[in-house]
Amino acid sequence: MPTLQIPEAFAPLLQPKRYKVLYGGRGSAKSWSVARALLHQGTIDPLRILCAREVMRTIADSVHRLLADQVKALDLEHWYTVTDGAIVGRNDCEFLFTGLRTLDASKIKSYEGCDVAWLEEAQTISKKSREILIPTIRAEGSEIWETWNPELDTDDAYQRYVVDAPPAETAWVREVTWRDNPWFPAVLEAERLALKKRDPEEYEHVWEGKPRTVVVGAIYAKEVMAMIAQKRVCNVPYDPKLPVHTIWDLGWNDQTSIIFVQRLLSEVRLIDYEEESFLRFDEWAKRLRDKPYTYGSHWLPHDGKHELQAAGGVSARALLTPLLRMKPEMIPKPPNKEIPIRAARMMFPRVYADKTNTAVLMNCLKRYRRAVPESTGEPGAPVHDEYSHGADTFAGLATVVDQLTNDAGPQAPLLPPYKPQDSVLGV
Repeated sequence: MPTLQIPEAFAPLLQPKRYKVLYGGRGSAKSWSVARALLHQGTIDPLRILCAREVMRTIADSVHRLLADQVKALDLEHWYTVTDGAIVGRNDCEFLFTGLRTLDASKIKSYEGCDVAWLEEAQTISKKSREILIPTIRAEGSEIWETWNPELDTDDAYQRYVVDAPPAETAWVREVTWRDNPWFPAVLEAERLALKKRDPEEYEHVWEGKPRTVVVGAIYAKEVMAMIAQKRVCNVPYDPKLPVHTIWDLGWNDQTSIIFVQRLLSEVRLIDYEEESFLRFDEWAKRLRDKPYTYGSHWLPHDGKHELQAAGGVSARALLTPLLRMKPEMIPKPPNKEIPIRAARMMFPRVYADKTNTAVLMNCLKRYRRAVPESTGEPGAPVHDEYSHGADTFAGLATVVDQLTNDAGPQAPLLPPYKPQDSVLGV
């Protein structure tokens, strides 16, 4: 077999460790080096290697192409057979590919015999996905490798491996940049220097790997940053004296998203958030019943009253009414997408969000952005992606927020509103 060539900074990849984490800026050869190291190890041991991302709609979204290219570059075509969906070695070493967002604890069991899980673009992998995956990778001596360019300072990867760094006994965590790549090409050097001159702040993020607070072009960038600065992302406990209202965005292949909110005077308290794909309405109803909340109302998007062909012509509203034990209200259909966005902007100063239970929702709001066509460079319509569902649910809440009432009676007096100085550990 040919000698493995990777940058010196990545040599510990070949030493046993439960977690191996490489993060930093562009051009550091992180993914390239991990691909080479895993292919090399696969010629020695019949490893079963899971290559995962948060979202993988097709095999083209995975590292399959990168691995296939490295099979050729390393002259390993005699060893590995590359198919459309897997890469298999002569010794039965196997590379598998999946997205984590659509996996639940039962679906991921098929991967529990894997020796290595490589999480690429790990800055986008949610805390929930890691909590499902990590205990699944349980074979003796199994390892979890992660490669990523920092995006947001609140991302689970950044918090888990940088802010709260794991002990060296179990994890090798290395920040790398273009300086660690001995084969850093001249064309990238020219791009690096040009960006450093043109936009020093963007340069720090792209090439030096410094995280942002919100993504570039985020629709709610100023509003989210104000919430953080004013410590309104804090501990927001459930108040049993106030009813909980739920705001829904319906999906199946895409996520169904639900915000759990309480109103107190002008305040809007986001106490919880759920999103999931492939859950039936009865499963959602059970999930709501299992929470310790007293519900005041449930709100569905305008299409919740449409007849569903898959349900024999019955609407989501009709199906959910007996399951939720009350008839859901309907969020009016807006004339266009910009009206609920404006309503959301107006609501933001009133919002307090629980820093733990709504972390996924806050991530959606930080990443909700507009498409920017290369041809014009002008911001266009909001992007429909895995973050838009949570943001749409938030906008739906803003549309009806002043219709959420607390008909609790005299036995449930209102408590004083939150003050920013009462917040605990802002994000």
